[in-house]
Amino acid sequence: MTNKTIVFPIAVIGLVLLAWSIQMDLGVFQGHGDIGAVKYKGSIKFDPLDSTYTISASGTNMWFNNDQLHYVWRKMYGDVAIEADIELLGKGVDPHRKACLIIRQSLEPGSAYADVAVHGDGMAAIQYREVDGDITRELQSNIKFPKRARIDKVGDYLYMSLSKGDGELESSGGAIKVPFKAPFYIGLGVCSHNNEVVETAKFSNVHIEKLQTIPDSIKALESTLEIIPIATLDRKVILQSQKRLDAPNWSTDGKNLIYNSMGLLYQIPVEGGEPSLIPTDFAKKINNDHGISPNGKMLVISDQTETGKSLIYTLPIEGGVPKQITPNGPSYWHGWSPDGKTLAYCALRNGNYDVYSIPVTGGEETRLTSATGLDDGPDYSPDGKYIYFNSDRSGTMQIWRMKPDGSEQEQITTDNYNDWFAHPSPDGKWLAYISFGPEVPANLHPTNKNVMLRLLNLETNETRIIAKLFGGQGSINVPSWSPDSSRLAFVSYRLK
Repeated sequence: MTNKTIVFPIAVIGLVLLAWSIQMDLGVFQGHGDIGAVKYKGSIKFDPLDSTYTISASGTNMWFNNDQLHYVWRKMYGDVAIEADIELLGKGVDPHRKACLIIRQSLEPGSAYADVAVHGDGMAAIQYREVDGDITRELQSNIKFPKRARIDKVGDYLYMSLSKGDGELESSGGAIKVPFKAPFYIGLGVCSHNNEVVETAKFSNVHIEKLQTIPDSIKALESTLEIIPIATLDRKVILQSQKRLDAPNWSTDGKNLIYNSMGLLYQIPVEGGEPSLIPTDFAKKINNDHGISPNGKMLVISDQTETGKSLIYTLPIEGGVPKQITPNGPSYWHGWSPDGKTLAYCALRNGNYDVYSIPVTGGEETRLTSATGLDDGPDYSPDGKYIYFNSDRSGTMQIWRMKPDGSEQEQITTDNYNDWFAHPSPDGKWLAYISFGPEVPANLHPTNKNVMLRLLNLETNETRIIAKLFGGQGSINVPSWSPDSSRLAFVSYRLK
């Protein structure tokens, strides 16, 4: 009897120790396993001496509407972040094999998710599925082969940070929006991108952090200049900056983007690189209403250096001394007629903002709208038959259009959002614009709001959301289509 009472507690203690050992073998995580139809069972090895996780997995992909991977995870709530040094081991079979920091709604193959994925060819991107069963999208960084990576979940937004070489983690710019419900899963994953092989990645110095709320008043602004193809909606970071960036234009040869920052104009190659200053002589307070002539030889700017009120000027595309066009201010440029002869703009006259036009050489301005309230953002259709603009005359800010002489004004959009800055595509098929929620007053287009970039098919009148972002003023104030109508440039923001 005595022996039995001694053996039984030892057995129980042994089971407890075994269970604890299994838990400890996963370090900060609670479980692991294969997700989706992988051909070969994945595995994980945890080294508690240096907190390293070595994960092996097969899997066809993590894309489209379902995933195949091996995943080590723990359940979490609220705002969190995970970071790690990431190394894909061996030469690899497919350049798209990936090692990921992943947040998933569930362990189902079609779950909503967001990850920072480091690929075999060095590409790093946030990849995400906004809701269960949806198509996967991505936001590509302009940093390759990062040593360390991090993903932050702050509210519904996900942010990526990467290290260049052995440097410190830096925000890689941009953010995507996935509305995770608590609890969700956070962890590490590997996919071989070829279900016939097994690939291995090593995650070192893994750290999970529960994030504390920081008041917006003490946060710093970050800006990200991005490009989005309308066929795939897979975004790409061109430039990330701790300075405010605004309102990109796309050059007519398709090679460069022009944007304003801190009152000056800059140019950057579409593929990224170092920005270069465009000399604008005395004009040092340029706002985010600027553009490029149809022939690509001239710039138009809205600047308030001389009088304290925004006036419209033109200058050579390579820079130079601005020539004043509008005699009165404030005047904010928005459109250039396809024949190059006329500028359209928003101006405050006699206490009311309306749309005006003026010859590009200067002269007398023509008032095109006279409705009570705010009319803004005029931009010409590529055939020159219409001017699109936004107006709050119906109670909410909506997109309208009219003939270039101001006649036949008609409403184009009708919804509960406040729609601003409509830009027709060069091929005349699409209308891109930004939408604020109904909580934003119709006559305002403020900074730092949750907004949507939307696309209207002018043939079918169908509208779709192409991006959800933190932005507003400065995101897409001016024409920003690529010359072939395949891509849009815009700016998103973050308070960090």
